Amino acid sequence: MTDIKEKKQKHKEDLKLTILEAAKKLFVQEGYESTSIRKIAKEIGFSPTTIYLYYKDKNDIVYALHREGFQLLRQQFGALESVDDPFQRIKALGRVYIDFAFRNPDYYQVMFMMKEPMTFLETHCAHEQWPEGERAFDFLRGTVAQCQEQGWFKGLDGNFVALQTWGAVHGLVTLYLSEHMSKIAENLALELSVRELVNKSFEVFVTFIEQSKK
Repeated sequence: MTDIKEKKQKHKEDLKLTILEAAKKLFVQEGYESTSIRKIAKEIGFSPTTIYLYYKDKNDIVYALHREGFQLLRQQFGALESVDDPFQRIKALGRVYIDFAFRNPDYYQVMFMMKEPMTFLETHCAHEQWPEGERAFDFLRGTVAQCQEQGWFKGLDGNFVALQTWGAVHGLVTLYLSEHMSKIAENLALELSVRELVNKSFEVFVTFIEQSKK
């Protein structure tokens, strides 16, 4: 009996994952508004009724994808908790964040470039609450605070330092995902791939911070 229950549970989880993968693909390729439950069902070869067994509506699906993406990102950030030097941890956070976006562009767009998960939060959660983003930001903000204890970012509000750091890296990633960076690379005529250009730009940003302490 236990084996049967386990098989049913696995089937349920596998089907939910299949639904999410199909929805993620359609949301990014066709846009949120153009994607319907019927289209998602057609993509996976099931009836719309099957999807409604697991998700209330399209909003429920996009927020589930949003959570899945942040879970993946937190797992990668978690490995950096063992980095003792907080400034080295900030640099590692930036590199991991960029690599995550390179490897998971569809998730990244759902997490940071689509407004629909935020709309879901406004409807279902407390005002101005964003639990997934807040946990990730708190890790960065805590690392910035530890850096300040060691003399970095003197006279600056740590909240704004963390926000600016996130914004700088997000900007590079967004230019890459939107393919604007490829046009910049062509204009600069550098012998670098677009990914290399993103990583090099981040290293320059870090070097600028390091030099400002001297």
